[in-house]
Amino acid sequence: MSLTTDQMELREEDIQAHYDAAHALLDGFDHAPRIATPAGDAAPATAERSPGIGGRRRFRSTTPGLVTRRVERRAGVHLLDTIAECDAGDPLTSPRQAAVGVALRRALAIALAMGDGFADQTGLADLKRQNLENALPAARRAEFTELLAAESLVVLHVLGNALSFLLAPHAGEVTVELGGVEEVLTDNAQLALHGTLWELDQQITSHAAGQEDRLVPTALAYADLLMDKIARRAETAPRTAPFAAASWRVEADDLTLQGFTPARRGKGSTLTMSFKKPEEVVGNHIAKYQAMKLAKMLMAYDFDRRLNPFAELGGFIFTFMGDGMPGTGKTTLIQMMAGLIDTYCRNAGYPFRYQNLSTENIDSYQGKSGQNAKAFINNVLDPGVIGFGTIDDIDQLAGKRGDRQSSAGQLEITAVLMESFAGANTVVRGNCTFGMFSNYPENVDDALRQRAGARFLVDGPQTREDYIDILALLMGQRHDIPLGDHDLFSNQQIKRAVAASFAAHERPKEPGLLNVFDRVQDQHGALDTLAKLGTYLKAIQQADPRFTGRAIKNITDAVKVRAMDFELPDAWMEQPELFLFKPYDEKRAMIEDLRQPITVEMVLQEINRYADSEFRYADKSDEAAIADMVRDFGRQEAAKARYLAEKG
Repeated sequence: MSLTTDQMELREEDIQAHYDAAHALLDGFDHAPRIATPAGDAAPATAERSPGIGGRRRFRSTTPGLVTRRVERRAGVHLLDTIAECDAGDPLTSPRQAAVGVALRRALAIALAMGDGFADQTGLADLKRQNLENALPAARRAEFTELLAAESLVVLHVLGNALSFLLAPHAGEVTVELGGVEEVLTDNAQLALHGTLWELDQQITSHAAGQEDRLVPTALAYADLLMDKIARRAETAPRTAPFAAASWRVEADDLTLQGFTPARRGKGSTLTMSFKKPEEVVGNHIAKYQAMKLAKMLMAYDFDRRLNPFAELGGFIFTFMGDGMPGTGKTTLIQMMAGLIDTYCRNAGYPFRYQNLSTENIDSYQGKSGQNAKAFINNVLDPGVIGFGTIDDIDQLAGKRGDRQSSAGQLEITAVLMESFAGANTVVRGNCTFGMFSNYPENVDDALRQRAGARFLVDGPQTREDYIDILALLMGQRHDIPLGDHDLFSNQQIKRAVAASFAAHERPKEPGLLNVFDRVQDQHGALDTLAKLGTYLKAIQQADPRFTGRAIKNITDAVKVRAMDFELPDAWMEQPELFLFKPYDEKRAMIEDLRQPITVEMVLQEINRYADSEFRYADKSDEAAIADMVRDFGRQEAAKARYLAEKG
């Protein structure tokens, strides 16, 4: 993969120049912990298996001709020795142990090379030389200290990032839970590496000693914890901006370092869900149509440019919300969309990653729920894959701010999702999309709900024809009941059904919004200009103060999607060379040729569609609150009557 315009190259010769220094760190150094507690100081002695027989092996056979390990470990930190002692006594180094050692050396060399690049870029290298010559100006000592700390954070994050990336192919099913990262020192990069490698040595000794299958999971878990801690520290640390805003490419490893964002290897996940075909989704015409379009939009993503033409042209759906009553087909819609993307990706040879954030990710430990949500987001955002992330029952998963019944874990998830979907650092590349689904969207935090750029009303079968179709579909073929006077599935022809569904939104459906619409139209006539449409939007805002500028953005994004109201031809998905494998600029031109003009009808329909959903949520929320208050008043009256009866 070639460099993109926003990337700088981390040269291979610069990385390999640090191999000797990296190996020296792994071979051994002395370190006295300053923050963390050595595992041996707190860990209980290994229990004896039986009286007189210790828990550790005291002797090891020495077979002539084989290189045996040291019987006693040298003083200091010797990470290579610790890795070598993870098996059950085999004197030979295993492929897994070798892979960890090689990955550590490579990650250390990349981190040291990045540290040099950061020092040159920020002027730290000159300050270091002046300091060695006792010529550092007093006025620059504070800057020098801050830059040393920033370099330490950069080196540590790159170490964890590269190690996690390089070891990803060796990850298995075993997982290891570590307590956390403590020995983070920022005096200078060398001391920072000493502290981190010392703590990694401690973790491997505690969690993988004598259990080689836990070696890679321990290293991966530590790398992830290290990246998370350093990223949070870097948010408030000075002088880190030159690295945080930059993107570096290590071509030999296919590794891209984008500031303090974890790099993920472009590896798809194995899906075990039961896929559904579009014809098996009855009703839900607009939701089905948009899901089918979005599945093909994702495939336009260009892995070399790391950008999707639809994202650049303004017709890409990054986040959407599907809401409807229980049993109306939300799960079926997910199965259909995931199945389409999986089929397209298999045909093109693209890695596809599907992940779902569920209530299992809510953890009682402070901060863990937020970490789980962030890991979910990062896995789906990985620019090396086509990603589809779903958040089912989001009203249960993400807490509503100000609701006393929301747990700390739910509020953590809300904060992560809000920042990830429309935060200052959100970058929409067009390789992934997130779907939020709920039976009770009125219980979702207002600000989080408005971060859903598109609304899919999942209302299930609606017409007589829909109910006949779904009955015939679910009955299957093993019966002799005649179909009767009905053209099976003709009502599910997507283009005709979608046209009728969009036309139905020329007038609002919710009574509250319909009153606003009629009043504005009576005063100003047909809503056929931007000025009249803007007047209508202001009237909606006066009726519902939650209808803010973000709502307008979501509406205009939906209009741009309507301008892309076409499906990429199936042949482009079946024969990737016709479209998917073409250069980015050529794909962009092919898409622009299919774009349709924006009309007043489109804009009005999308305003009504979006505003209908907000009024529907508000009405349900108010009705639920009123019902709760009625129940509370009833309890109070019953309690008062019982109290007076008992007292009398």
